[in-house]
Amino acid sequence: MKRIITAFVALALFGGASLTMAQEGAAPDQAAPDTASNLDQLLQQVRQGKRVEARQHREREARFISQKNDQARLKREAEQTKANEERRSDQLEANFERNKTALVRLDQRLRERLGNLSELFGVLQQVAGDARGNFSSSIVSTQFPNRTEALDTLIEKASAGSDLPSIEEMENLWFEMHREMTESGKVVRFQYQVRTPDGLPQDVELVRVGAFNLVSDGKYYNYTFSADSSSVDELGRQPSGRFTGTIDDLESADPGELVTFGIDPTRGQILSMLLRVPGLVDRWHQGGFVGYIITLLGVIGVMLVIERWLYLSSQNRKVRRQIRESTPSTDNSLGRVLQVYADNKNVDVETLELKLDEAILKETPALERSLVLIKIISAVAPLFGLLGTVTGMIVTFQAIVLFGTGDPTVMANGISQALVTTVLGLAVAIPTLLLHSIVAGQSKGIIHILEEQSAGIIAVHAEKAGSHA
Repeated sequence: MKRIITAFVALALFGGASLTMAQEGAAPDQAAPDTASNLDQLLQQVRQGKRVEARQHREREARFISQKNDQARLKREAEQTKANEERRSDQLEANFERNKTALVRLDQRLRERLGNLSELFGVLQQVAGDARGNFSSSIVSTQFPNRTEALDTLIEKASAGSDLPSIEEMENLWFEMHREMTESGKVVRFQYQVRTPDGLPQDVELVRVGAFNLVSDGKYYNYTFSADSSSVDELGRQPSGRFTGTIDDLESADPGELVTFGIDPTRGQILSMLLRVPGLVDRWHQGGFVGYIITLLGVIGVMLVIERWLYLSSQNRKVRRQIRESTPSTDNSLGRVLQVYADNKNVDVETLELKLDEAILKETPALERSLVLIKIISAVAPLFGLLGTVTGMIVTFQAIVLFGTGDPTVMANGISQALVTTVLGLAVAIPTLLLHSIVAGQSKGIIHILEEQSAGIIAVHAEKAGSHA
């Protein structure tokens, strides 16, 4: 009996567990049965659980079979689609080969029908390309912009070969080339917006000299272009006055009048080279500190020469006027020497000679003042130039040590300093030496007159003393 009860309990526990799992997987609207209170209810619940499990197994099996059938159907459809696409691919490949063969045949027929036109289109493409490059860089485009758009279309058609250029497009090429040639021989005025060196736009009246230069208000302008845009810029630095001076003559000239004007036939290359050439002030700054000292010495020497020349010229005029007069005047050297004789007429010859020599010695320092300093400047200036040459070569060798000899521009600073200081030294020494000779000659001439007059006075005085004796 105990065994039977134990078996029922185990079966009830298994049925309860199965019923619980069935209830967890059942639909939400199926309520779990009440807990069994005796063996009959327990047996009933076990039976009910088995029925639920059987129903669920059947539903799962039905779903699996349905999904299996769907997958098989999808597989058949995919295989059918693959077969269709493969057939379509074969058809497209066949069509491609037929079209390729047809294109080759048509291309051959096109070349046969074109004949000499192919060479014509090749020449047309080359000429249009060259013309487009010339038009883009020509200053005539400032007055006639957008000339290259039609040429781009013509070049595209001539290079493609599928779309033939029209007669009008080829005539337009001829017209633009003829206009470029005609405008290159004209001098015209027109309004245009330029850029100042500060980058600001400004409307000016440009004068176009053929296809060479753009000028306005005494200034040269540069035409720059790129693939996207073009502009006219005022040169930040103008060429020398002998070129800019001709601009005013050109702007004020009447129609048909011939004037002298400096043009750049290379369309800006020579002008850009002229702008890179340093001017006189730039050359002077290249001399550096030594160059500044040489310049200062030159200025001092010239000022001293001017002061001496003015003083000695004035004294020379006064001395020569004193020679013609009999009354001594104290406003000149000879007058003061004659005044000494007038004050000492009664002394003996030796005493008078000593007094006159003393008077001449008093006048000599004023006549020879600053002459020695001028001579020293003329001698020291080339020495400073030599000093600048040595320091410039030192700078050059230092640049060679640091950067090598591959780039000459790194050595230009030292070489410029060496050469410019030498030139400055000679430029100061030569004029100061010549001017020193001039003022020294004036000084010696006045002193010679004083000595000559003094000797004459002594001779007259000695003659008078001898006659009285």
